Amino acid sequence: MELAARLVDLHKYYDLGAVKVKALRGVSLDIPKGDFLSIMGSSGSGKSTLLNLLGALDRPTQGQYILHGQDVATLDDDELSSIRNSLIGFIFQSFNLIPQYTVLENIEVPLHYRPGYPPITSTDRDRCAAVAEKVGLGTRTDHRPYQLSGGQQQRVAIARALINDPTIIMADEPTGNLDSKTGEEIMDMLKGLNAEGRTIIMVTHEPDVAEQSKRQIFMKDGVIAGYGIFKG
Repeated sequence: MELAARLVDLHKYYDLGAVKVKALRGVSLDIPKGDFLSIMGSSGSGKSTLLNLLGALDRPTQGQYILHGQDVATLDDDELSSIRNSLIGFIFQSFNLIPQYTVLENIEVPLHYRPGYPPITSTDRDRCAAVAEKVGLGTRTDHRPYQLSGGQQQRVAIARALINDPTIIMADEPTGNLDSKTGEEIMDMLKGLNAEGRTIIMVTHEPDVAEQSKRQIFMKDGVIAGYGIFKG
């Protein structure tokens, strides 16, 4: 079994002066390539901290996180940034679009942070347009976020996550701000991306959303407290 990521006895502490918050208390987990994993848990369970570590947005205090054959804890900021940009696409509950940018310009954003910071080319813009078409926004590329529905804004966020052709998609409550019908459409898109071979790691508090993934884990007090059943 080829792994997308491996966590070994992962701990994450936050030192708040007189108080040390233990957000993760020893998490071990193998994530196979092509997995679709849901992370569930109540507020304060450690699920968001875990997603941040998986997305190389933070480093563990203790333990190992092996991503693409490298231990994230040993990487410097530039190396972390490079891994995030080349391997991982991010989708957020609040979309995190730049309001003054068009759809096409929002999709372009990750291209500005490629190693060496190469300029955007016409080939790059053609690819952005193609990805916009893929997510159903081919006729909206000159629109700005305020001109789009919530579902359309999330499609822009998905297109932005895809523009560097990542092998892993990190989705933080991707249906949280959407009505049920639009949420189903976004989940269908994520399942389609997973069927293409991409690894999807999703935080959600909605059981009906989690059930659509292949595996579920349940976080409590900074540890994995339970597992769901594989959905083949």
